[in-house]
Amino acid sequence: MIDLLSHARLKSVNFDNSSSNRMPSIKFAKYQGAGNDFVIIDKRESNIELTKYQIERICDRRFGVGADGLMFLEDSSSHDFKMIYFNSDGNESTMCGNGGRCLIRFAQQVGVITNNCHFVAIDGDHDGQILSDGLIELKMTNTSLPIVKDNKQFLDTGSPHVVVLKEDILEMDLVEEARKIRYGSVFKDNGTNVNFIQVKSDHIAIRTYERGVEDETLACGTGVTAAAIIANHQGWIKDNQVKVNALGGNLSVSFNKQKDGFIDVYLTGPAEFVFNGEIDV
Repeated sequence: MIDLLSHARLKSVNFDNSSSNRMPSIKFAKYQGAGNDFVIIDKRESNIELTKYQIERICDRRFGVGADGLMFLEDSSSHDFKMIYFNSDGNESTMCGNGGRCLIRFAQQVGVITNNCHFVAIDGDHDGQILSDGLIELKMTNTSLPIVKDNKQFLDTGSPHVVVLKEDILEMDLVEEARKIRYGSVFKDNGTNVNFIQVKSDHIAIRTYERGVEDETLACGTGVTAAAIIANHQGWIKDNQVKVNALGGNLSVSFNKQKDGFIDVYLTGPAEFVFNGEIDV
């Protein structure tokens, strides 16, 4: 009898079994922040280089570990560490807020930091802190005032985001609506992440479609940050400390509004270890 599952796996993964072409297995850790999950590889003591295909396969939820993205923790001569982030499609991407918070937790657990850190990512410097209640606070980059593109609110919080206000975010085909925006003529050059929010009495609820994942994720840190700032800027939420309910958990965003933008932007929420493992690539 043919083992169809094994046959499908081998055909899809297309392993090269020759020992001369195989890399040794790679140790990794998996973390999640409000359901936004990541594979983390400590690159400080190795010269690991992964191809786009290898990263995509590791992140695959059927044939790999399964994750929204993959991160390298690297040494830095001027910071506690350096963050390199890849989306699950294998491409290096812009800043990931929940990824940054998970990397802070990982850095603490491998002894790189204690409770505070200063690290560098693709969008510049970041400060992080592990709070007494176990939540991770990440300082995001300063950002400008939101702008309107195609009658939609747009803001770059380290990654580009469109925010759309809805009466009920649960009663919608999110992927279909988001892809019309993500691949639409206004954003076709670089693409954009798309967030749909619903304003509640004391918080906002959010659902997010992430480019590079090309699907809905349970949370998105830069998206939550953009949504909170836009909700305040539009007067939908008066407070400058905004609670945000994502599908995977609760986060909060605080900031100071200036005449030409927002400074002292902090994203706070959970970041938790899931498991360690090794994978052949």
